[in-house]
Amino acid sequence: MFEKILFTTTGTPTCDHAAHVAFDLAKKYKSKIYVFHVFGRPTRSFSTLVTDSRTGEESNFDQDYVSWVEEELKNTYANQIKEVPECEIKTLVGVPHTEVLRFARKNDIDLIVMGAHSRQEEPGATRYRAVVGSTMQQVAKRARCPVLVVSRPCTTCLWYFSNIIFGTDFSKASHSAFLFAYKLAKEIGSKLWLFHALDLTSRGGTTLEQKEIEQEIEKAKKRIETEYVSKMKGYDNYEIEVWEGTPFVEVLKYSREKNGDLIVMSHHTREIDLEKALLGSTVEQVVLRASCPVASVNHPDKV
Repeated sequence: MFEKILFTTTGTPTCDHAAHVAFDLAKKYKSKIYVFHVFGRPTRSFSTLVTDSRTGEESNFDQDYVSWVEEELKNTYANQIKEVPECEIKTLVGVPHTEVLRFARKNDIDLIVMGAHSRQEEPGATRYRAVVGSTMQQVAKRARCPVLVVSRPCTTCLWYFSNIIFGTDFSKASHSAFLFAYKLAKEIGSKLWLFHALDLTSRGGTTLEQKEIEQEIEKAKKRIETEYVSKMKGYDNYEIEVWEGTPFVEVLKYSREKNGDLIVMSHHTREIDLEKALLGSTVEQVVLRASCPVASVNHPDKV
């Protein structure tokens, strides 16, 4: 299913969880995996100095420096590299998200795996919001293939995902996310949970009676049947659920209840143009707090 996997890394311990998932997927699907590191950007045109993307310090960029970094990456992931059929280490100078996207397009990558951040902080930290808004946000917004974000240890997905949670807001991008979730669930025989959080806070402060809420829930379930289940061609290992509440909170609660080991969503709110959207607040909060990897799918190219 994934012929080429791009694992983006800073080579630091904060990427270990993402590395674990990336190499496990490569081993399972016999994929070629690229271990990809961007040094940082030149301090000025044609300069031999680069601002290191890990430390923020200036480093003298030459062939010795490149060789040293590549050797460090080989040593860091030596055990994982031995277990995959094909691995290639790539290093570049530049703006990280730009180089990741360019490399993914040029090499027809099927899946990008990355951490949510590059700083060793707890996901619950308030200042984390700005960290998520950098490389990961830009890659998730523009990538033509699914982006798998791993921010915590993945204890249930060592070879396959058994419970895939697909969260939808019924946007156009959500359809691409559904196709990815469905294709993956069908490929590996996992359970697919089709979930929608009914956000009543967006109703302009109107308070609905319980009967009206139940009617809205039933309407959303029927929409899931029409837009998604009708395209599943006999696949019956699924369940539909609609909960009332704040979307990211309900997605996280639902994932915990169903022992989800992968959450699949589109990365922005439904009203915003694909190319102009920032990372949607729902997905951002899910990425930071989920106990399992989160796949952001925005385009249909690879699904």
